[in-house]
Amino acid sequence: MRAGRQLQIKYYVEPDPAALARRAAQYLVEMAGEALDYHGRVRIAISGGSTPRAAFQVLADPNQPWRWRMPWENLDLYWVDERCVPPDNAESNYRMTREALLDQVPLKPGQIHRMEGELEPEVAANRYESELRNSFCLEGAESPRFDLIALGMGDDGHTASLFPHTEAIHELNRLVTANHVPRIDAWRITLTWPVINHASSIFFLIAGADKAAILKEVLTGPCDVDRLPSQLIWPASGILTLILDRAAAALLPATDGEGCGFLEKER
Repeated sequence: MRAGRQLQIKYYVEPDPAALARRAAQYLVEMAGEALDYHGRVRIAISGGSTPRAAFQVLADPNQPWRWRMPWENLDLYWVDERCVPPDNAESNYRMTREALLDQVPLKPGQIHRMEGELEPEVAANRYESELRNSFCLEGAESPRFDLIALGMGDDGHTASLFPHTEAIHELNRLVTANHVPRIDAWRITLTWPVINHASSIFFLIAGADKAAILKEVLTGPCDVDRLPSQLIWPASGILTLILDRAAAALLPATDGEGCGFLEKER
């Protein structure tokens, strides 16, 4: 968050939910392929929600090309955040991913790194931090470098489980933290924003007219990360990608003939 850092924002706008899901599945496969070519392994962290669910269903569909192009045997799957519920609970991000994707694709148990939402929040956060340190072979203050992190954004401007005016916004030293969200009186487990920003590639997947105004404010408004935690996402690479439907992108500058738009920010 140093002054003077520039961010290039590239956004793709799709006409409907089905096209949005296909574009997201395609992007996941393309980024996985780049990571595989670069270092022979793919590490992706994903988010929950109905919009990624549709993308995961496309990715798992044997009638779609992306199912066969994903390098499943070289993939390690992680989570960006999790609700503090058991893995079979209807609110669990893991359960959503298992039903939409994991039950249909050839990932072995050792390739699936879930957050243990059934544990006490601080215990779950500590255990996931240990999981990251072990699986990424981290030493000292090293941070994991995910090949790709997929994020969503709420209509309150939150991303991951970094909610407005909560303690996790100010966590700089940990990899994973437990975060209490007073507005919904619930605990969440989340990667911290410095870990997210350290990823090689980050993209937001956002749909719906209810996100249009807040998305415009996050991207073009003044910096106010306590109120708009999505503004914390400022990748070290200097490049951020968004995949949007037409309703979510309604207040952004018009795209080119191929449905692609560009913005730049500096802080």
